[in-house]
Amino acid sequence: MVEEEKLKVSAEDLEEDEPQGESGGCIGMALYWFKVLVAEMHWSFVLGVVIVYGISQGLGGALNRVATKYYMKDVQKVQPSGAQFYSGITSIPWMVKPIWGLFTDLVPIFGYHRRPYFVFAGLLGVISLLSLSLLENLHLPLAILLLTVGSAGVAIADVTIDACVAQNSSFHPTLAADLQSLCALSSSIGALLGFSISGIFVHLIGPKGVYGLLAIPGGLVLLVGLLLNEPHMPNFNYRQVSDKFVSAGKAMWTTLKIPNVWRPCLYMYLSLALCLDINEGLFYWYTDSKDGPKFSQENVGFIFSIGSVGSLLGALLYQYVLKDHQFRDLLFWTQLIFSLSGMLDFLLVLRLNLKFGLPDYLFIVIDESVHQLVNRLKWMPLLVLSSKLCPRGIEGTFFALLMSIDNVGLLSASWGGGFLLHILNVTRTKFDNLWLAILIRNFLRLAPLCMLFLVPRGDSNSSILITELPSSDIDTEVSEANNIELVSLVNGIDIDNQKEAF
Repeated sequence: MVEEEKLKVSAEDLEEDEPQGESGGCIGMALYWFKVLVAEMHWSFVLGVVIVYGISQGLGGALNRVATKYYMKDVQKVQPSGAQFYSGITSIPWMVKPIWGLFTDLVPIFGYHRRPYFVFAGLLGVISLLSLSLLENLHLPLAILLLTVGSAGVAIADVTIDACVAQNSSFHPTLAADLQSLCALSSSIGALLGFSISGIFVHLIGPKGVYGLLAIPGGLVLLVGLLLNEPHMPNFNYRQVSDKFVSAGKAMWTTLKIPNVWRPCLYMYLSLALCLDINEGLFYWYTDSKDGPKFSQENVGFIFSIGSVGSLLGALLYQYVLKDHQFRDLLFWTQLIFSLSGMLDFLLVLRLNLKFGLPDYLFIVIDESVHQLVNRLKWMPLLVLSSKLCPRGIEGTFFALLMSIDNVGLLSASWGGGFLLHILNVTRTKFDNLWLAILIRNFLRLAPLCMLFLVPRGDSNSSILITELPSSDIDTEVSEANNIELVSLVNGIDIDNQKEAF
């Protein structure tokens, strides 16, 4: 009763501060909205969302993406095919997100479910990135290990903040949509800002210097673990942990054997794996070829920032125009356009754009914007379809499993693209066969059109999975804490689950 009275009082205070009409302006309304979230939930939680989504994943992810490209190219001197292979390795921690989620939900440390995992994630990020920045003449295997450890830190923080958002959404159901808006806005604004300044920082202090700066987001994640307001749960019985892990595994395996589940899962994996990723080869050509555009670091950062805007527009277009269309129809047209849009790279590599009077810089901005917009339109129905495949009782954990399957598809595409670049002898200085790699990639992008029969008929309003698992299979706390993995990935703008370059 006391807590309810406090909430009522805080709500009354906020009503007095609410901007009247339009006099407060957009900034005033935004500040009021933010103040509502802080008042209804603890300030440390709101701060944690901004830090993890906005600073760690958004700003830090953008800086890390550009810095890593130049680190592999200029510091480690690897070939494009090798850079393609190593980028897949560093994404492996994101493929085991269900494991991180189960640990944060089932295994408290010193009586806390969330705080120790934030501290652990922050330490991983700080140690790995400072090592990359300060150690001289770092051998390539050790550098890849440190990059993978840093990626694991971001993935663990992501899963942990997702669980925090889920719990607060259940306690404050009227603010659940607002929390998702906060997550999405933080990530999008952070990514746009990060890409905008990434090229400048790489030019001024080099990729290793950027890694040193990226230790700051890791330190802020650690700070979240120290400040987060979380109830203490002493005397936890660790003997029940193994039983809960076994129950979760059995429930997920039972669900995967359902035809209405494994068939769409197979399509999602194949549709991603067959879209070979040759972006590292294109990046090397954009920046280092005698016959190429020779884009500077500043140009690269700006092009990526324009691409992030295209991705955001794609999400908005799906939300307000395309979300009610049939899955099969939407996937057919987006996959077809995705293949055709790849011909822009073909025109650029053969320099045909110059014959049409389009300068390289303008053409690549158009190319990147179209690519990111179409790729987002292709990705969104897959996310919504995944959400429809999750049975009650293990929604969050099973959705994280589906995202892991998708990440395995992205890994296959990255390694397949690296192999294609290798057999076509596309190196740091030889790009004679890059046009052929683009044609093969575009042709393979058409292959998923032959597999659309695996996708169930229906749209975002249809119920696809009717099978439900007993709620006793998994502890209720696990279900509630994991549900945000589903919601945030469908509604948010995630820059870390896709390995998109130009």
